[in-house]
Amino acid sequence: MNAPTPPSSRTFEELVAEGAAVPTEGWDFSWFEGRASEERPSWGYAASLARRLAGAGAVLDVQTGGGEVLDHALGAAGGRPRLTVATESWPPNAAKATALLRPRGVAVVAVPEDAPLPFADGAFDLVVSRHPVTPHWTETARVLAPGGTYFAQHVGPRSVFELIEYFLGPLPGASRRARHPDDERAAAEAAGLDVVDLRAERLRMEFHDIGAVVHFLRKVVWMVPDFTVEAYEDRLRDLHERIEAEGPFVAHSARQLIEARRGA
Repeated sequence: MNAPTPPSSRTFEELVAEGAAVPTEGWDFSWFEGRASEERPSWGYAASLARRLAGAGAVLDVQTGGGEVLDHALGAAGGRPRLTVATESWPPNAAKATALLRPRGVAVVAVPEDAPLPFADGAFDLVVSRHPVTPHWTETARVLAPGGTYFAQHVGPRSVFELIEYFLGPLPGASRRARHPDDERAAAEAAGLDVVDLRAERLRMEFHDIGAVVHFLRKVVWMVPDFTVEAYEDRLRDLHERIEAEGPFVAHSARQLIEARRGA
């Protein structure tokens, strides 16, 4: 069997075509291995989640994506919640999460990301989420039982802005402030939650070829909302030439860990 052709030996057209053809469902980023990289936060969200799942009774995972993080954490947990439910808004992800999580006894409920959660008040003692598009603090507080915990990893402010602004130009101040940890703390507290832990880190990302950039922007659609290869072909070609001449394109992701509790 022939070894795969290294990205650096492929043409711009070949790399872009490859990045445009890869399926985007779910949150499995293994395709990027050797083509893009991102530092991981020091707190180890999946391992921390597994420990919490082991001691929980009723768990809700909000915006589960393809269910990969929850599946991994359930596999690593020393015990099982008596009830675990996940929500997802995008139909391809909901289908993928259902196939992955149903064997573990997890129900996946299709819920639009801006809709109220279809669960009773106080239904869960643990609500979790990894990279929700928008955290809905009031709904989270409502479905938490008294004394229950929200444990999540959120995207922080100015995440991957080096790449976003390469395509869109400088963004306004409001965009640069969005998701600031101080604002998230205030929103959580306004919903009646007590924030007991809040940590933030900026982490190095590298894109080693233009195919990885194309796939990333197709997969994380809110980065450059109007992205298509055709619309941004000139910028993509310029970036390809820059990577070929100077090495990986460097950006920085922003991540924050938040743990908040509802009063008894």
